[in-house]
Amino acid sequence: MSTEEDLLANYKKAYDNKVGFGSRPALLLIDFCQAYFEPGNMLYSEVDDALASALRVRAAAREAGIPVILTNVVFHPSGFNGGRFFEKAMPLKNFTQGNPMGAWGPGLEPFEDELVVSKQYPSAFFGTSLASTLTAAGCDSVILTGLTTSGCVRASCVDSMSHGFRTAVVAEACGDRHAGPHDANLFDMNAKYADVVSEAETIAYLKGLKQD
Repeated sequence: MSTEEDLLANYKKAYDNKVGFGSRPALLLIDFCQAYFEPGNMLYSEVDDALASALRVRAAAREAGIPVILTNVVFHPSGFNGGRFFEKAMPLKNFTQGNPMGAWGPGLEPFEDELVVSKQYPSAFFGTSLASTLTAAGCDSVILTGLTTSGCVRASCVDSMSHGFRTAVVAEACGDRHAGPHDANLFDMNAKYADVVSEAETIAYLKGLKQD
């Protein structure tokens, strides 16, 4: 049976590559909604640290003057516009229009110059104008933070890359309900679709943009 060291060596032979940050990035904060922070809610997860990290990255992004975009999930009260996703994933009932669990998480409110993209499916790009908006703004890259790593972050990562954007995923600024899917999806995204980066190197990069 292969050891973890064998697995890492195997992946390194095929996937040991980085594309780097772009020159005109946008920052996405994906679905940091109250349901994930509400004890007793079926979506409750220990993701306070992820939000705190994302808020620090957001502050650096605003200092650098790059676009900041927040996403949330909003369904018709009937769930009709959620299709099979709403049918399959029971916790999505938290995100029907007007449900307080769909509000922004603790300490997170959009600034007037930040865009909010409401979606009905996992990816921030699917069924929204996000890709066109970023292209029109001249963005060549996307920095991802959000919830959950194995769900909407991963889906957005794959679509970001598929739309031609260099994509970076900030490890500490993403969260999931368990370390297993969190770590596995960071590993896989880093192998195939994006660069998984630290909060520190992301903020250093953003400070460099401000100096430019």
